[in-house]
Amino acid sequence: MLRALAVDDEPPSLEELLYLLRADPRIGSAEGAGDATEALRRINRALESGPRGPEAIDVVFLDIQMPGLDGLDLARLLTGFARPPLIVFVTAHEDFAVQAFDLKAVDYVLKPVRKERLAEAVRRAAEPRGAAPRIPVSEPDPDHIPVELGGVTRFVAVDDITHVEARGDYARLHTDKGSHLVRIPLSTLEERWRSRGFVRIHRRHLVALRHIGELRLDAGTASVLVGSEELQVSRRHTRELRDLLMRRP
Repeated sequence: MLRALAVDDEPPSLEELLYLLRADPRIGSAEGAGDATEALRRINRALESGPRGPEAIDVVFLDIQMPGLDGLDLARLLTGFARPPLIVFVTAHEDFAVQAFDLKAVDYVLKPVRKERLAEAVRRAAEPRGAAPRIPVSEPDPDHIPVELGGVTRFVAVDDITHVEARGDYARLHTDKGSHLVRIPLSTLEERWRSRGFVRIHRRHLVALRHIGELRLDAGTASVLVGSEELQVSRRHTRELRDLLMRRP
């Protein structure tokens, strides 16, 4: 049973979040805080009382944009603690997802919060620490990949993806129209999409061969032009990539 702290400076949003959390059978208790400063005081008390103390907190459901100390500031402070609570960001803004996952957030839930989506975040928080993320083995539709945007699941065509950037256990999919963060490691996508013409060019990048406009070689370094973006190619991948491009129809 998780002990949760919800943090949001907007009372209606906070009340709704607490209502949904308390309705989840995996949540043993859920309390609220109206700003990050109050949350920090409560987390300090929780750590002083110990993991089994009456004020212990296992997971913080944290808004990002708040006056004064914001959610990202609080998360950065918590990284300095020996055993901080888990963090799930709950926000109306997609723009901070990369920063959130760099801070080891368990999940990133977009407002308006849907019951099913919050339940998935609770499930992730309830997993034992250090457990490998649960990655789907296959997709119902191999030609599309589901992404979440504004609380709505949409399907991006794999053929529209120009390249993929590694973000730890996550990956950022790039298309001509924008980018999307998904909870799938780059290595999984590399194996899944190898037959669809995607090739690893760097430990951080997977690129669709059909979207490569140029291969640039300069003084022992290599890069590719994908749309208007230039991506570095590591030395170990340069020869393989050059051979693949030479054989490309």
